[in-house]
Amino acid sequence: MEQLNPKSRSDAYGSRINRDHSPILIHLVPWGTILLGCLLPFLPIISAIPLVPPLGLLFLLGWRLVRPGLLPVWAGFPIGLFDDLFSGQPFGSGILLFSLIMLGIEFFDTRFPWRSFWQDWMAAAFAIIAYLVGAALFSGADIGLIALASIGPQALLSILAFPVIARIIGGLDRLRLLRVRVLG
Repeated sequence: MEQLNPKSRSDAYGSRINRDHSPILIHLVPWGTILLGCLLPFLPIISAIPLVPPLGLLFLLGWRLVRPGLLPVWAGFPIGLFDDLFSGQPFGSGILLFSLIMLGIEFFDTRFPWRSFWQDWMAAAFAIIAYLVGAALFSGADIGLIALASIGPQALLSILAFPVIARIIGGLDRLRLLRVRVLG
């Protein structure tokens, strides 16, 4: 019988022994993707009406709904603060809206712990519409029929983009939980 070297990767378990999740990836991937989504207003996108989805909000909703226990409830405050710095909205609007959305999703989780993807999509749609209307109110716009009609395409595009964002987050979650060799 042939002796296998314990450091050899040819044995049945040698490639998986002494491996653990990377603490850097566990924390950096969710927070980093949300913050990168908040930096979208720096891209030179020109449109007569608001059309680009709020990617910071979509990634926050995606991480919170796809991985419910990952982000704490208070995460809406620092992410909203970061979003306020780069979105062009009045300071405090992102803090309030992101925090209220996180509290609303937490309330939704306690009421419906057995939910499905369709319920998550409906909750995300409601949160997206509430955020866009709230952001329009904070910006000082008069909310009338014309303002709601101009928010409509952005809301529709954001709602339709949520399943794609959720799929991206599923792949990023696999990257986040990648096991790396622990030295020692």
